[in-house]
Amino acid sequence: MFDLTGKVALVTGASRGIGRAITGKLAAQGATVLAAARGDHAADVASVLGAQGYRVEAIGLDVTDTKALEQLPGQIVERHGRLDIIVSNAGIARDQLLMRMKREDWDEVLLTNLTATYVLAQAAVRPMLKQRGGRIIVISSVVGQTGNAGQVNYAASKAGLIGFAKALAREIASRGITVNVVAPGLVETDMTRAMSEQGQIDWTAQIPLGRRGTPDDVAAAVCFLASDEAAYITGHVLAVNGGMYM
Repeated sequence: MFDLTGKVALVTGASRGIGRAITGKLAAQGATVLAAARGDHAADVASVLGAQGYRVEAIGLDVTDTKALEQLPGQIVERHGRLDIIVSNAGIARDQLLMRMKREDWDEVLLTNLTATYVLAQAAVRPMLKQRGGRIIVISSVVGQTGNAGQVNYAASKAGLIGFAKALAREIASRGITVNVVAPGLVETDMTRAMSEQGQIDWTAQIPLGRRGTPDDVAAAVCFLASDEAAYITGHVLAVNGGMYM
């Protein structure tokens, strides 16, 4: 697909679903991938992909641990000499109508989905500025574009990522660093499978292509934005939603 040989990439939320697929796609295109997830959850993906001959290392990381997140890009550069690609994918949902939503559910979602991206990007930009190049890719959601009842916290965090990426793209474009967003629609993951059967039917009915997406659909978009072929694209929101939102 795209040649990422010699590139070093970091993927957060890499142990399952979209993050796992992104890790596999980047590795398959030649990148050395640091797969980050809580505890030892990334060990399985690193083991499976390593057995296939890919260069994948597991990192135990809780993205709400600000100190650990701040130090990680520097540690990667120390070990591998560079950091070319970061994919901020880690995210959670704590759905509830606003009138019933607890403050901790708001805070936890914003901290995990939005603040962690700010912390990671701020730390990763430093080595990328020295390299005069890099790719920052943020995983948002169609919900950040359309809103959705019962998800004010999730929608706010995902919409915030879009604004964050556009602003940062303007700040660092002159150094050859691109910042882009991938906004998936309804994708087959543990999060969407937790929806009610009727909810899944109703959402799928809104998709012109007539099917839910797969993690590989999202991973392919990420690989493109991480590649040299996307060097002239920045501040863009790439919708991977089957036409659900146009």
